[in-house]
Amino acid sequence: MTNTFMHFGSSDDEYRREELIRKIEHSVERLTTGELEALYYDMLTKDYVLY
Repeated sequence: MTNTFMHFGSSDDEYRREELIRKIEHSVERLTTGELEALYYDMLTKDYVLY
């Protein structure tokens, strides 16, 4: 599926980053508490999340 709209004032990298964040947020919203805890632990052990 391709996007048919234009993005003025932002670079391709910025748009791609925003798109990825939206997709990740949408996916995370659907996780169960157990899945979120597992994801949090994994990200914590890789230093992606500070506690």
